[in-house]
Amino acid sequence: MRKTYLTSMPAKPKIIAETDLVEEWTLPPAATLGSTVRTKGILLEMRARLPSATKRSLDVMGVVLTLRMPEGFDDEFRAALAIVSKGLEGIESLPVIPREIQDILSISNTERYRWLKDGRLKSAGTRTVKLRGRAKKITFHVFDPRFVEEVLNEDLVSAWREDDAITKAENRRQAAWKAKLTRAQKPRVREPAPDSNPEDAARYLLKGWEEFERDGLLR
Repeated sequence: MRKTYLTSMPAKPKIIAETDLVEEWTLPPAATLGSTVRTKGILLEMRARLPSATKRSLDVMGVVLTLRMPEGFDDEFRAALAIVSKGLEGIESLPVIPREIQDILSISNTERYRWLKDGRLKSAGTRTVKLRGRAKKITFHVFDPRFVEEVLNEDLVSAWREDDAITKAENRRQAAWKAKLTRAQKPRVREPAPDSNPEDAARYLLKGWEEFERDGLLR
C-alpha cells in the first residue's frame, strides 16, 4: 500500500521594503541568561514603554530586537528609537520574574515556592501588576539577575534537590518511628477467656482496669 505523507507548506517570508526604517539591538547573554522566556520578557518590557500605536513595531528574533516602521513614519520611528535605546541601558539588571527564573533554572513552580519560603531563593523585592482582563492586581517576588546567574553557574539547583531528597527521607523515617511509638504506648485490652463469667468479661472491657488490678488496690 502506498503511503501518503502530509507536509506543511513553508512559511511565507516576510516582505521587507528597502525603504523601511529599521534599527536593531543585540541583547547580551548577561541580559537573556540563555532563556527565550527571559528574552520575550525583555521585549514585552520594552513594548510596555512604547505608545500603543507603535508597540507592534518592535519584535525579537533570537536575541536581536528589531524596530521597524514603513517609510513616512520618521517622527514616530525616532521617538520609539529613543525610548527603546534608553530602556535597554542597564538591561542586564532588569529583575527576573517568576516564569523567567523557572525557565532559566529549569525548576518547577513548587520548587520555586519552597526555596523562596526557606530562603534559598533570595527575593529582590516584589512587583505589583494588573493583568489584562483581570480586575485585581497581582503581587509576586522578583529576583536579582546576578543572583540567578550565580545559582545557574554553580548548579545550586542540583544540590538543593539532593538536600530536599535527604530531608524527605528523614521526615518519613521520623514519621514511621513516631507511629511505631504510638502503637507501642497504646494500652492493650485483654480479651476475656471464653469460659469466664459475665462479670469478669465486663471488668476486662473497662478502660484502665488492668492498671487498677496491677496496683493491687482491691487486695
